[in-house]
Amino acid sequence: MFEQYARVREVTQHHCEPLQTEDYVPQAAEFASPPKWHLAHTTWFFEEMVLRRFVEDYSVFHPDFGFLFNSYYQTVGERAIRAQRGLITRPTVQAVYQYRQHVDEAMARYLAKPIPDEARALITLGLNHEQQHQELLLTDLKYLFSLNPTYPVYRSDGGRVGDRNAEDGWVSVPEGVYEIGHEGEAFCFDNELDRHKVYLQPYAISKALVTNGEYLAFLEDGGYTHFGYWLDEGWEWVRANQVQSPLYWHKIEDRWHHYTLAGLKPVEEEAILAHISYYEAHAFANWKGLRLPTEFEWEAACPQFPWGKRWEWTASSYQPYPGFAIGDGAVGEYNGKFMVNQMVLRGASVATSEGHSRPTYRNFFHPFFQWQYSGIRLAK
Repeated sequence: MFEQYARVREVTQHHCEPLQTEDYVPQAAEFASPPKWHLAHTTWFFEEMVLRRFVEDYSVFHPDFGFLFNSYYQTVGERAIRAQRGLITRPTVQAVYQYRQHVDEAMARYLAKPIPDEARALITLGLNHEQQHQELLLTDLKYLFSLNPTYPVYRSDGGRVGDRNAEDGWVSVPEGVYEIGHEGEAFCFDNELDRHKVYLQPYAISKALVTNGEYLAFLEDGGYTHFGYWLDEGWEWVRANQVQSPLYWHKIEDRWHHYTLAGLKPVEEEAILAHISYYEAHAFANWKGLRLPTEFEWEAACPQFPWGKRWEWTASSYQPYPGFAIGDGAVGEYNGKFMVNQMVLRGASVATSEGHSRPTYRNFFHPFFQWQYSGIRLAK
């Protein structure tokens, strides 16, 4: 199992290779954490959940790290204020890398011998947790760099927004009862359980995601100035925040550009749209005379269309499935307590770590967030 552990841990550090020391510390917004914090928090998970629990002679790297790098686990104890993660200049970046090495070496020793099933399950959860943070590290870093007026290049080949649709047209799905949710012995998060039946009316779902060009037509037709397309809460969000385009879009000399991790680039009309809030997705669908699919419609149809380039907003609020149960201890805080005021996204994105998604995966965010690689698939 250590090979899998080491492989996942290496990806996190690979994402940090282009960074300078100054890039590791700033926090651009409360919802976006600094790279240093991501490096430390994913390490804290293995120290707190595995090593301290299952290794009798384990020596904690530093007594303050549990407080500094806990995220939202009330069961584990006090933690630093989320909005102030960027103020934690000490420990240094070097110390955080030493922390990772300390925990990795302890995990290597622990995994060199047989381990109980409970520990194995927690390690598997920890690896999937780290993969989630790998994507957040990239999207948080993009948000941070986008606020720099020089539009810095993270990786010259790392734009991640030039994908085109491979198919077009519609998938027609007959009415009927469909099985939804994870089954089998492979890993899943608890919010993908229990598998259950849903009845769906007949519908059609697009094989293609909405492109920049299609969304540009909505924008130029006054999409952001016509309240009739918007949910009331979405319209208030547009007005309060003076939203006039997708996140990272800038009109320069009468041409739209957008910030990418490869720097500022012209918006390519044939490329798939990214960085859209649920409010914007809902308004665009209204403008088209169509709608967003529910998460159940998405899951029932997804074998019939390509997916994985963008997280796709659905019309479903984030709620527990029938039979869902919150687990004991800190692990029980992972998903259940967030099942309010959020919308479900399905699929994966160009920033999602390899092997980290599946048709039953339920991502979720508040409807005003744009900083993920989120897009639109239409239904009717």
